[in-house]
Amino acid sequence: QVQLVESGGDLVQAGGSLRLSCVASGSILSISTMDWYRQAPGMQRELVARITSGGSTNYGESVKGRFTISRDNAKNTMFLEMNSLKAEDTAVYYCHADLLYADSEGIGRKDYWGQGTQVTVSS
Repeated sequence: QVQLVESGGDLVQAGGSLRLSCVASGSILSISTMDWYRQAPGMQRELVARITSGGSTNYGESVKGRFTISRDNAKNTMFLEMNSLKAEDTAVYYCHADLLYADSEGIGRKDYWGQGTQVTVSS
């Protein structure tokens, strides 16, 4: 059973910083791409940042220059360093991963989502 668990969400003032973490656990063989998405009330889920297993990154336009995505492949962990936070960054942030896993039926590939962590930025 594979699980993604996010942590680090909090209430912070505009201009402040937060660091989100996502830990993947279970019968994981390898993780390809890992992403952070976010969803604000009444809005569609949007891609915040993406990182490949080799460390290549890309970012949504609204967070470029303020957010930094990173990962520790040995620990199946991903991070999102968020600086200069704005009220419009308020959302539930979700971890997403495309990975290979092993179970009693063999090896499979599937994408998984975490349960989300709330980030609230007060103006």
